[in-house]
Amino acid sequence: MADSNHSVTVTLDNFQSIVLDGSFERPVLVDFWADWCAPCRMLMPILAKLAEEYRGRFLLAKVNTEEQQALAAEFGIRSLPTVQLFKSGRPVDQFMGALPEGQIREFLDRHMPHPYDGLLAQAQGLMVAGDLDGARTLLDQVRAADPENARLALAEVQLLAASGEAAAASEAIERLPIELATDPEVLALRGQLRFATALADAPSERDLSERLAANPNDSLSRYQLAAHQVVRGDYASALDHLLTLMKRDRAFQDDAARKAMLAVFDLLGGGDLVARYRAKMMTALY
Repeated sequence: MADSNHSVTVTLDNFQSIVLDGSFERPVLVDFWADWCAPCRMLMPILAKLAEEYRGRFLLAKVNTEEQQALAAEFGIRSLPTVQLFKSGRPVDQFMGALPEGQIREFLDRHMPHPYDGLLAQAQGLMVAGDLDGARTLLDQVRAADPENARLALAEVQLLAASGEAAAASEAIERLPIELATDPEVLALRGQLRFATALADAPSERDLSERLAANPNDSLSRYQLAAHQVVRGDYASALDHLLTLMKRDRAFQDDAARKAMLAVFDLLGGGDLVARYRAKMMTALY
């Protein structure tokens, strides 16, 4: 099927620019298909029709897996058709098989931008700047106009976290809509809350360093020191401590060190540091 303004063929050469980079601007729906696959031929016209109908709210990217086997392998494609939705540089949802048009619409609508997402983005910017009252005012406006907006629920959790109410935010994040479960912002926030909660009533970073110097086997001090380091952005030092704790005391707080490393990976989203420590963690485990 021919390319259009809303539907393009993707190869290994342009996948980075069109799918990964492009998904920061709008959702990109990637259709992994093959010419010999009958369900693929049934599905593609439906996807192309929806891409035109949605008028650029998402981009349809078509990957011929016979020609682009490296891409199919990289994203774990084991059956065709497989359709993955990318947002903010990563796949956030998928379906397999030739679904009916109505189900595909439901799938897409869960991820499409809402009219008031701009106000939510402004509110998040105010939180970063420390203007929590201004952020709260904007969230009140969105709640009055678009109460079913799933991103509103996330912004409200972020406001609780920014206000220092880590326990309340940790409870609220578990009530977020299911479609946000793998959202990069939710994963990052969940990681931040884990470490903020760990620091409740914890000694200062200096005190913990002194305690650990006196007793390197003090698992709680090592864990809380790592939490301090995550909160101030020293992720490499935090991961060093968590890896050491995982090796020395795997049973500490029900495998807390390994879970905390995974939370840091979610917080960072990717990159060389994550790849390096993920490999170290796997080596230590196996």
